[in-house]
Amino acid sequence: MAQTTAGRCLVSHLKGLASTVESHTPLPCFHSLSARRLTSLPGTRWFSRGAGVRFMSHDAAGRSASGRARRGALALSGAAAITAAAAVAGFVANASHFQRAEMASRVLRVAEKEPENDILARCKGFMSPTVTDISVLQERKGEMRTRMEMLIMETQAEFCRALQEADGGTFKVDRWDRKEGGGGISCVLQDGKVFEKAGVNVSVVFGNLTEEAAKQMRSRGKVLKGKDGKLPFCAMGVSSVIHPKNPHIPTVHFNYRYFEIEEEDGSKQWWFGGGTDLTPVYVNKEDAFHFHNTLKEACDKHHAQYYPDFKKWCDRYFYIRHRGETRGIGGIFFDDLDSPSQEEAFSFVKSCARTVVPCYLPIVHKHLNDSFTAEEKAWQQIRRGRYVEFNLVYDRGVKFGLATPGSRIESILMSLPLTARWEYMHEPAKGTQEAKMLEVLRNPKEWV
Repeated sequence: MAQTTAGRCLVSHLKGLASTVESHTPLPCFHSLSARRLTSLPGTRWFSRGAGVRFMSHDAAGRSASGRARRGALALSGAAAITAAAAVAGFVANASHFQRAEMASRVLRVAEKEPENDILARCKGFMSPTVTDISVLQERKGEMRTRMEMLIMETQAEFCRALQEADGGTFKVDRWDRKEGGGGISCVLQDGKVFEKAGVNVSVVFGNLTEEAAKQMRSRGKVLKGKDGKLPFCAMGVSSVIHPKNPHIPTVHFNYRYFEIEEEDGSKQWWFGGGTDLTPVYVNKEDAFHFHNTLKEACDKHHAQYYPDFKKWCDRYFYIRHRGETRGIGGIFFDDLDSPSQEEAFSFVKSCARTVVPCYLPIVHKHLNDSFTAEEKAWQQIRRGRYVEFNLVYDRGVKFGLATPGSRIESILMSLPLTARWEYMHEPAKGTQEAKMLEVLRNPKEWV
């Protein structure tokens, strides 16, 4: 009892200290007090396992509803951060993975606004040099194309490092060029300890839109007027699909993208799209709540209707019509986002992109050592077959990629698992965990 009370007092004191530092004189600080930076401090990790603490701030997913863009003010000295980590570890050792992550996040807050002017310094933490030459990015650092490219490069780097830490393996970094304009960076970890196949792609491409691609866009209500039959475009995004070995660790997918088209009069149409969704093999309500709630918190900072609207859109989009079931338990999905302003739309996308580590990695670590049977592995293979069906038949990104000349097929099809299974007329027995999963997929539910 005394230990619990002391723990609460310590956390309260540290929160007060953080608040004081945050609201007064700015201190020299890390560029981003994120996982990548915090893991460089001895004794700190994303969330506690045993007696250690993994610092996972909700502000990686976005600041709290009452907080607004307060980066740079919070910076504990190395000694103070280590002391705080050790102290908190002793008092939260018995909490759940998600409770530990939340408690730790109250001690060290990550503010949201990136130092956009310091492009060279930010590039040092990427998995690879940027697709666009750094000198070009520096010349047009205020343009949305530059700001979005920096965001997707950062998202790729932070997610890859978090996955490498969980798996113990290393991503293969593969740069590629598109002769029609642009290129990309594919990071793939294959046959790892935890992940059978993990891919995190960045692409930045430009050129002239093909008629087939333009037709797809017009079918969504876009009015596109080209000059001499040509529609110059620029498209960029970060996308990832993670297929774990253990059937109790769900598959995750995310994609955040920006599109820009120049019309005949020189004006530009632009929009953002994206989302994050989870595909478990078995229903776990705690995991589902954590995943959806993390996304909801990010959405709620921008508009109260974003989460409910984009959650419904996600359930509709990831629907396998010929099977009568969704691909997974959803998340959020949006496209053609061009309001209320470019700056506000970008801010929302930025908040969403920063949820990819905190919404997924705690679930991975929670199930790292779960045992599983041959029957559970076989069910995972069948569910992967459904994943493949959706991606090849319905996925908008795959269709656009295959319709774009010079696209890199290996990167487009990176989302497919190494192994999958199709059984003739397979139906799980009533009352089994597999049947419960199928019921959720046939009747999507609310998780928060």
